[in-house]
Amino acid sequence: MAGNQIVINVDIGETRVAIIENGIVAELHIERRGDRSVVGDVYLGKVTRVLPGMNAAFVDLGLDRAAFLHVDDALPDEEFRAAMLGDDDEEPAEAPAVPDTDDHASSEPEIPGDEDLVAAPKPESKPTQKPPHAHAHSHRPQAPKDRKPGGNGGGGNGGGRPQRDARAQKPIRDVLREGQEIVVQVSKGPISTKGARVTSHVSLPGRYVVYMPTVDHMGVSKRIGNEKERRRLREVIDSLKPEKGGLIVRTLSEGLTKKQLKTDVAYLVHLWADICRKREGARAPALLYSELDVVLRTVRDIFGPEVDKIIIDDKDAHGRLVRFVEQFMPDRKDDVELYTGHEPVFDAYGIEDEIGRALSRKVPLKSGGYLIIDQAEALTAIDVNTGRFVGKRDVEETVTATNMEAVAEIAYQLRLRNLGGLIVLDFIDMDRPQNRDRVDKALAEALKNDKAKTTTVRISELGLVEMTRKRTRESLGRTLFEPCFYCDGTGQTSSRLTVAYEILRQIRREKDDLKGYFIVVNAHPAVVDTLKNEIRQDLDEAQRRYMREIRVQSRPEYHIEQFDLAGS
Repeated sequence: MAGNQIVINVDIGETRVAIIENGIVAELHIERRGDRSVVGDVYLGKVTRVLPGMNAAFVDLGLDRAAFLHVDDALPDEEFRAAMLGDDDEEPAEAPAVPDTDDHASSEPEIPGDEDLVAAPKPESKPTQKPPHAHAHSHRPQAPKDRKPGGNGGGGNGGGRPQRDARAQKPIRDVLREGQEIVVQVSKGPISTKGARVTSHVSLPGRYVVYMPTVDHMGVSKRIGNEKERRRLREVIDSLKPEKGGLIVRTLSEGLTKKQLKTDVAYLVHLWADICRKREGARAPALLYSELDVVLRTVRDIFGPEVDKIIIDDKDAHGRLVRFVEQFMPDRKDDVELYTGHEPVFDAYGIEDEIGRALSRKVPLKSGGYLIIDQAEALTAIDVNTGRFVGKRDVEETVTATNMEAVAEIAYQLRLRNLGGLIVLDFIDMDRPQNRDRVDKALAEALKNDKAKTTTVRISELGLVEMTRKRTRESLGRTLFEPCFYCDGTGQTSSRLTVAYEILRQIRREKDDLKGYFIVVNAHPAVVDTLKNEIRQDLDEAQRRYMREIRVQSRPEYHIEQFDLAGS
């Protein structure tokens, strides 16, 4: 396996997509029949609760949990209808600047490279729509001065508010009321115990263009570095601007003709019109638009010139994928390959081994050092250790070399595991400031390849780095694992000795209520063995003290902490 490829495994009830970069599995996306991603879906929802203290509301989408809508993401229904119906006489609301957008990606997997955009010049006339709080393809503000961007710059932890211009926030009760129906798009899927996050500012991604029906904003992807090409695309997209809404030119548009872009724009405008028609006849909660499944979404967002080919192992899905590619990239239909080998495709390409590695708590480094990755509720901690690496000269050199090697592996693991939110990196302590600077700069450079927005704080004297990474979906570990039913997710259980002594205490509590000549103890075999052997002397003393014979019986089906007492 070499080069850049997309390998797709379509199995019974589950589809897995592996993104291969330079022969290495960089990302893994999983979609299951009963657990499809809702990110990018557009719903007609009903406001169930308005929370003035949080300036937000909960919206019923018909999902398991209500969605969260902040006032900055809420567009009053009359303004939405103005955008929908094309009513230019509608008085616009006070508009914020087009903000940082990575908190609200419109599709999943996230669009690579399109999160950095240059905002279009402000139009001369007063805009007729309110720009969105957070669209997936707007320009971002500068990071706070005390933080430095890691990778693609910007702030936030996947759930924080982006920076915006100084303006008074409207009270949520002035925008929404309980029982009101509102059109929203899911910008962040349900994660753990939290419901989805939604926004009224819909963004519809196409292959080459993103259409924003509720904001009058034009832009070109910052990843298109050629200034001449940027000007050309800007002129083209200006000439294609719909009557209502704005457009963002995506990175894949580089070198395209006006005709190709026009087709994409026309499709998205038609799609928006179809959503508006469905909204008029629907009753909340109702799904108005469903994003593409993981196969087509991956091809739309990732299958660019840098990807050599797609390998897929299902005949029907291959046919559907070829038809989709023919529609947008007819010259690349031959790059979609049907895998016909007897061995499962993920086994053949070594991807199953990588998945196992991605789920391991301990990640080895080539030098002999290793990482320990622990994902908790509030944050993810990554610890760097030298292991059996002893270096050649002095301790400082050994430590710095291990930290430098760990930087590349950490950046890789963040993408592969899709770790998000607050992340603390515990590098090995370095005495020399210049070595800390080297590691700091190496981390920022390594994170540039991560399309998810990251923010890092400079490495401290203790070797700690605090960072955030945008999170729109569950991590790979939490997708594939669930809390252990045996230890309730703690990773620990009471020792058999602890349980044995707890049994003796419980006998003391209940001895008078247990009728009969004997006290019968039912417990796990390991606990029974401990009572009969390791603490036999204590068991005998309990029998003498309470003047009752204590009989212990093994119950293999019991949890190690489970036991019960009975009189006999």
